[in-house]
Amino acid sequence: MAATIGPVTYDEVLAGNRDAYDGNAGERDATVKPDWKIAERAAFLDRMTGRGARTLIEIGAGTGQDSAFFAAAGLDVLAVDASAAMIERCAAKGLRTLHADVRNLPDGPFDAAYSLNCLLHVPNADLPGVLRRISEVCGLFYLGLWGGESFEGIRERDHLVPKRFFSFRTDDEIRGYAAEAFEIVDFHSFDVEGLHFQSLTLTPKA
Repeated sequence: MAATIGPVTYDEVLAGNRDAYDGNAGERDATVKPDWKIAERAAFLDRMTGRGARTLIEIGAGTGQDSAFFAAAGLDVLAVDASAAMIERCAAKGLRTLHADVRNLPDGPFDAAYSLNCLLHVPNADLPGVLRRISEVCGLFYLGLWGGESFEGIRERDHLVPKRFFSFRTDDEIRGYAAEAFEIVDFHSFDVEGLHFQSLTLTPKA
């Protein structure tokens, strides 16, 4: 990895990451979801069902695989992504879509929100504001991220072009950021695929 020097803002990294995902939509849509991601998704569906959730916004929906799963389960889903190519894939699955980045979410309100490996592209400087905005538009929130270390920068081994910006946080760091805007219902982390995954289920603070 090659760390970025100095503070980084979302405006500085959005275009590069968006271009990388625009060029990766086909490969990503053909990827088979691993069992552990299926289990995380199913567990959140159970939580939503238990709370009577009917509406869901997926933040960073990618090609819409998870949004399609939740829609098939009977939820009214809005798939949001900053990549136009990803939004096209979502629309092709019959999903309701919005082409927008994480700072420009609709007002909602939504009963729940789901975000898997999206907010790791938000620099620490902007993360508190993004989390506050999410807390304003949803009830129950699932946040899944790669992390386990303190790092902001470009991953040199990244195979996408251009290489993406990532912001990884330790378990304590991501819990601290989350606790500024949310109550933590559940936190667990585990190592898989040679990386450290962080799973948080959150509710907005009153």
